[in-house]
Amino acid sequence: MTNIHQEIKEGVKTALREKDQVKLSTYRGLLAAFTNELVAKRRKPDEVLSDDEALAVIRRGVKQRQDSIAQFKTGGRKDLAAAEEAELALLQDLLPAGPSAAEIEAKAKEKIAALGINPKSQAGQLIGLLMKEFAGRADGAAVRKVVEELT
Repeated sequence: MTNIHQEIKEGVKTALREKDQVKLSTYRGLLAAFTNELVAKRRKPDEVLSDDEALAVIRRGVKQRQDSIAQFKTGGRKDLAAAEEAELALLQDLLPAGPSAAEIEAKAKEKIAALGINPKSQAGQLIGLLMKEFAGRADGAAVRKVVEELT
């Protein structure tokens, strides 16, 4: 079974053949981010990241794109925001589907009952527990929203 890092390398080749500029630039940027991650972890740049490490890099890329889109829209640069949105869609397709709001809510209620947490005064603690429970699969903003709705 190939891992995400290898799939992205193959995706670059496919994008070149198909002349898909958005996919090509997005995947090349990802490969550069993968290399930077390897170097930051004091590993050789030609090594391959594990799937968990690659997903963490992709999630950072998603967050960066979302921030860029917001800034471009406030700056009135809809052309640049559209380009970032196209890259964001590609990156989100690479991520596994996260838990639904209903799943997060069910797990939050379970934690509240099991640990006797007061969701109003210990919201931060509850969010931290839920983020650990979902092990990076859940978006922090989604978890925060569910916890706020419970209070």
